[in-house]
Amino acid sequence: MEILIQEIPIQSKPSETPVVTRKPEWLKARVPGGENYSRLRQLIDGRKLNTVCQEARCPNMGECWNSGTATFMILGDTCTRSCGFCNVKTGKMHVVDEDEPRRVAEAVELMKLHHAVITSVNRDELYDGGAHIFGNTILEIRKRLPQCRVEVLIPDFMGSEEALNVVLHAQPDVLNHNIETVPRLYRTVRPQAHFHRSLELLERAKNQGFTTKSGMMVGLGETFEEVIETMGDLRAVNLDILTIGQYLQPTKNHLPVERFVHPDEFKLIKEKGLAMGFRFVESGPLVRSSYHAAEQV
Repeated sequence: MEILIQEIPIQSKPSETPVVTRKPEWLKARVPGGENYSRLRQLIDGRKLNTVCQEARCPNMGECWNSGTATFMILGDTCTRSCGFCNVKTGKMHVVDEDEPRRVAEAVELMKLHHAVITSVNRDELYDGGAHIFGNTILEIRKRLPQCRVEVLIPDFMGSEEALNVVLHAQPDVLNHNIETVPRLYRTVRPQAHFHRSLELLERAKNQGFTTKSGMMVGLGETFEEVIETMGDLRAVNLDILTIGQYLQPTKNHLPVERFVHPDEFKLIKEKGLAMGFRFVESGPLVRSSYHAAEQV
C-alpha cells in the first residue's frame, strides 16, 4: 500500500496566506512494515540505539528497514543546533554514552551488514564535538565485522581540524558531510553553519586520500543555476559522491516547501553532475544522504 506522506503548506512570500497542496504522485512512499522491518526495530530498540531514519522521518524508512539496512545516529537524539529543515529536536544535551560504539557494532554484526552508515546530532558543547565516539564506533565495527564498509556522515565539528582527524584516524571507507543547500540560503536553512567551513572539511578529508561525499536538498527556494554553481564548488574540492533530493517539510513549524522539483529536473542535475566529474550522483525526489549508500561505493 502507498500513502501520501503528508500535506504541506506552500508559501512563496511571508505576507501570503499558506496554500495547502498535495504532494505530486512521484513523492509517494510505502508504509513501513514487513518481517525485516519489525526485526530491525526490535534490535535497535532493544539496544537503546537511535536511527536518523526515525528521528528525521525519512520517507525511505520502510524500503530500507525492510531490506535490513539503517543509518545509526550516535551521540543521542538531541541537537545543539536548530536548522530550519531538520526534525531532530533541539534541547538539553545528554551525557555522552561511551558504551554506545560497542552496541552499534553489535547491531551491525547481528544485521550482517556489508555497508554501515553512522551519523550523529551536532554536539557543539563537547570539546571534540563527539569525534571520539565516531572513531570508537568505526573501530568497534572493524573488530566485529572486518569486511563491513563504514560510512560516516559527520557534523562540521565547528571547523576543528583536530576533531576531523580523530575520525579520519579510524579509517572510515567514506567521509560524508552534507552541504545541505546553496550558500544564499544558509542564514535561513543552516543558521549555525558556514558554507565555506563545510567545503573546507570535505577538502581536508580528500587531501588525506579519503572518498568524500555530500548531499543537498532542493525545493527550499534555490534556483537551478544556484544548484549547478554549488555542485561546481563541491567538484572544486574533488568531491566523489553527491546526493540530491527533494526537501519535505517535517512539521508546520519548519521551513515551507517552495517548489516540488520534477523528476526530469533531477535527471538533468544528475547528467550535469556526471559531466562535471563526480564519480557518482544519486539524484531524485526521495533521495536522502544514505539512500543506496552501499551501491554508491
